[in-house]
Amino acid sequence: MIPEKGKLSLFYAFIPVFFLIVCLSANFIIFREGTLDGSNQLVLLFAAAIASLLAIAHGTSWGLIQQTIVDTIGKAMPAMLILLLIGSLAGTWLLSGVVPSMIYYGLKIINPRFFLFTAVVVCCLVSLATGSSWSTIATIGVALLGIGKAIGIHEGLVAGAIISGAYFGDKMSPLSDTTNLAPAVAGTDLFTHIRYMAITTAPSIILATVAFAVIGFFYDFNDTETNIPGVLGAIGDLFTISPLLLLVPAILIAIIMMKIPPIPSLLIGTLTGGVFAVIFQPHLINEIAGITADKGLYFLSSYKSVMVSMFGNVDIASPNEIVDELFTTSGMAGMLNTVWLILSAMIFGGAMEAGGMLRRITHAIISVARSTGSLIASTMGTSVFFNLTASDQYISIVVPGKMFADSYRERGLKPEVLSRTLEDAGTLTSVLVPWNTCGATQARVLGVSTLTYLPYCFFNLINPIVAVIIAYTGYKIKKTEKKQSATY
Repeated sequence: MIPEKGKLSLFYAFIPVFFLIVCLSANFIIFREGTLDGSNQLVLLFAAAIASLLAIAHGTSWGLIQQTIVDTIGKAMPAMLILLLIGSLAGTWLLSGVVPSMIYYGLKIINPRFFLFTAVVVCCLVSLATGSSWSTIATIGVALLGIGKAIGIHEGLVAGAIISGAYFGDKMSPLSDTTNLAPAVAGTDLFTHIRYMAITTAPSIILATVAFAVIGFFYDFNDTETNIPGVLGAIGDLFTISPLLLLVPAILIAIIMMKIPPIPSLLIGTLTGGVFAVIFQPHLINEIAGITADKGLYFLSSYKSVMVSMFGNVDIASPNEIVDELFTTSGMAGMLNTVWLILSAMIFGGAMEAGGMLRRITHAIISVARSTGSLIASTMGTSVFFNLTASDQYISIVVPGKMFADSYRERGLKPEVLSRTLEDAGTLTSVLVPWNTCGATQARVLGVSTLTYLPYCFFNLINPIVAVIIAYTGYKIKKTEKKQSATY
């Protein structure tokens, strides 16, 4: 059985965490951008081994540790399947000309000075409509990143704008899984939860959007007028550009809005991209397949090229350096390091959970929360802690939600206070952790490391701060009739 929290000292519970922090820091210094190639994965596995040894020393059986690890990996399996499908979708959408068309028309329409503002707003709207930050980032986000890089904006800043908008929509959409999960855990209804979240979320997204608008307006675009015509010409030379190709993302968004689950939705989006590639890009189909333009062999060329785009490398070379950098994908194979990272993180989280170490640490946090403000701040800190250690945003919502529910009731706080707090921290900080399922996925999908985009995820950084300030001021902190006052 899992050890009771009293059996482990706080110092022992923190040993694997200290080890992990030190080694991850060393990896960043030594490997820099190559930390996801294997060094971080190994550190997570070594930390899991230390956690397992400590758990066994305190009476936990290896059988329980192994079962908990397997269960934890099982919870992350949908995320890993989605990640693989996003890799295949990126491949077929490149081969079909969908992403190049989105970049092409975007460069023609969007004013560079308003690009960052536009990126936030577009991602907000798409994510609100679909309820999925992952799908938004993997589709519209990838195209927006290409546009941003083409007009000369720092990739971390562009990725920060995309993620800020996508996670706003994910947090506020009634179609989002986390938006449904948080009120279910806390014991309130969906729309009460969404309305109450607006108190912290609305000012946060306004501040973030204003920040991006100001930065974009004063950004140095000296080379943009020179770059854009060359980029447009290179894209036109490589791909058949057509507004009909925009039907592919439109179809995917419509499917997701129909509440079809993410895995079949992404598979449909991938296959649709493959069909459009065969129709619109026959010259690329033959080039990638290495088969001459023989009508009798076009079926074979199409099969081979679409399959390669789904599982392997597609590198569409261009004499233009900017375009050459944009049009490269690695399909499912390119996601394997990230899947490995998620697996390693889940193993570490499972070992920590089986040994009772996560419970011991969070119990210490609860014990110092004496006021309503500190209780909310402690809940947020616990959610962030689970994003760092358990490496999964669902765990960062579910576990703290169960742990703190009684404390919120005892303080006379309505359940929507807890559900909002779980989202303000658990949902939004997950993408800021390099080894979290969200952080690892978005870094791989966008091709921008987590630590590169982290400083620019203004919404994700501002929202938790706004939530803590509101908690300590007591502004609109809802209480039950049994207890109408609390110390802040």
